[in-house]
Amino acid sequence: MTRRTQRITPVLAIAGVLGLAACGAATPYQPAVDGQGYAELQLEDDRFRVTFSGNRLTARETVENYLLYRAAEITVARGFDHFVVADWEIERSTTYFSTMIGVGGAFGFGRYDVFGDPYGAFGSATARPADRYTGYANIVLRRGAKPPGQPETYDARAVLRRLAPSISLPAA
Repeated sequence: MTRRTQRITPVLAIAGVLGLAACGAATPYQPAVDGQGYAELQLEDDRFRVTFSGNRLTARETVENYLLYRAAEITVARGFDHFVVADWEIERSTTYFSTMIGVGGAFGFGRYDVFGDPYGAFGSATARPADRYTGYANIVLRRGAKPPGQPETYDARAVLRRLAPSISLPAA
């Protein structure tokens, strides 16, 4: 092994470990990167569509909190005091990860019948579901005190204060 190879190999190993570590964490509160994170679209002067998409390790409650937090940030940044959630939706998409254990075929690999069983032998498969959540909210920004008795209305600064401790930012 050359000295150059000796120097590159540890770098590649560290990069691989960091890459695997990144796959093992919930989506942080961040602008959307590769479809994960928050985004918004201004529909009118005082209306926005806010979205937050998490990965398979991001809990539904986290997606809901991040969506509300982003709505509150937009409200305050635009000089408004509270926002009304005109409509709200959380979508769940499920992906199944499977593990196949079996012996069969000419060499025991890659030859399966239409039912997923290896030719001429036995096998078993285990499928694990992984849910991924995406939240959407259409919000209307308002000025002044939040009107009482309207559960779909949120005081933006109160939302920011209360949810701030649960917001997980990306690693620096």
